[in-house]
Amino acid sequence: MHDSNHVAVIDFGSQYTQLIVRRVRELGYFAKLYSLEEFPAEIGKPGAVILSGGPKSTRDDDAPDIDFEALLGMEVPVLGVCYGMQLLNIKFGGSVEKSDKREYGQANLYPKQCTGLYEGVSESSQVWMSHSDTVENLPEGSEIIATNQHGTPVSLKWNERFYGIQFHPEVTHSHEGMRILHNFLLKATGLHPFRIDDLKREIIDGIKDKVGGKQVVCGVSGGVDSTVLAVLLHEAGVNMRAIFVDHGLMRKDEGEEVRNNFHRMGVPIETVDCSERFMSALHGVDDPEKKRVIIGGLFIDVFWDTVGDAEMLAQGTLYPDVIESASNDKSKASKIKTHHNRVDRILELQAEGKVLEPLAELFKDEVRALGASLGIAHDILHRHPFPGPGLAVRCPGAVTQDRLDIIRECDAIFIGKLKEHGWYDKVWQAYAGLIPVKTVGVKGDERSYEWAIALRAVISEDAMTADWVELPPILLRETSHRILNEVAGINRVLYDVSTKPPASIEWE
Repeated sequence: MHDSNHVAVIDFGSQYTQLIVRRVRELGYFAKLYSLEEFPAEIGKPGAVILSGGPKSTRDDDAPDIDFEALLGMEVPVLGVCYGMQLLNIKFGGSVEKSDKREYGQANLYPKQCTGLYEGVSESSQVWMSHSDTVENLPEGSEIIATNQHGTPVSLKWNERFYGIQFHPEVTHSHEGMRILHNFLLKATGLHPFRIDDLKREIIDGIKDKVGGKQVVCGVSGGVDSTVLAVLLHEAGVNMRAIFVDHGLMRKDEGEEVRNNFHRMGVPIETVDCSERFMSALHGVDDPEKKRVIIGGLFIDVFWDTVGDAEMLAQGTLYPDVIESASNDKSKASKIKTHHNRVDRILELQAEGKVLEPLAELFKDEVRALGASLGIAHDILHRHPFPGPGLAVRCPGAVTQDRLDIIRECDAIFIGKLKEHGWYDKVWQAYAGLIPVKTVGVKGDERSYEWAIALRAVISEDAMTADWVELPPILLRETSHRILNEVAGINRVLYDVSTKPPASIEWE
């Protein structure tokens, strides 16, 4: 996708690297992350290149390197971030030395002039640092274009195309980072903003080219990702069987809602009821990673058992899934958790060329925009995200039918109250999760010893980071009152006020 007219972000291993891609897209340009092994052969002719930060020191024997001659030959603007800046300084003939002290956290940025890369930037602003090395000897022809509060160079310019910054413009703690990135992108004369309609046509053409006349099995859950995927495949005219697997881990009445929504969109789906099969496989399993692997593997088994001779499997995998799973052998990011669409069976099918993931380079809000361009109704596109493993990841410990029933009832009450108070569309994702700890309470003048339930509501753009929502006390009070009075087995309601990071959005 977008071999030309895009920003190529080269991954040196920073945990912030995916945010660079995200920020560039927010500025209206298509960006894609590449490993060092993919440079330069697989990146085509980009309009600009950004070299990310990374955990290594350029002074290490095994420090990541780049084909500098190839980079020079692209004749496009290049921005080095943190490690990327230090590497560029070395490539141009300078050096990097260990700093007297490690800089981590906020610092002040002082541009020499508020022009060029710093056009429209304040004379002093906060940026975010994370490094233990610093540029020492600057090569002939280089220019210091910004310093920190100690006078240390934190931004360099080597010629009219190569720039370096020692801080991270992609994080919100760098208050004017977006302006700096925008100024850099304006230097790319061959880079043009992309429109969602252009992206839609490109994705559909890519689907047609890859699928040809093969039969495609598309797993649908009713969530935004798989819904947009199914409509895309339908629009592309491929030979598709959309299968809704009712694994018994869905929310209350969700199966009927999913079938109704697909009927509205004119996309036929088949329902496979295999709840007993999933519950049997999960019996007694309390390890979250094992649960995810079991559920992901069973999904594939169900698909193949259902269609038999299907030649390809389509998944609504998104960019955060790929990043967090770190499933690419070339990835330098650390693995956060295994997503159901990144278990070993999927990776095996990928190696055989049997997996179709047209959305794998997109973030959630981009998928919603794509869905809107396909004519999908707002209420379908803006359903809260729901994890592939379903309620299993909202039920820490062993998954039992009694626990799932409790979660369903509590979740339905919470979501109903959000809608009643006009908060459903203000929240990115909300749910109820069981806390597998019994607490003492009083019901009907008698001692009770029952479970606790946790309510969680977050705001996010792409699931990479999230903040908890300050819901009105009256909404929480009414929700708690109904749960405690209507749901058997619960005598305590808690509200989760954890951000991501350090917590994840789901409990498991």
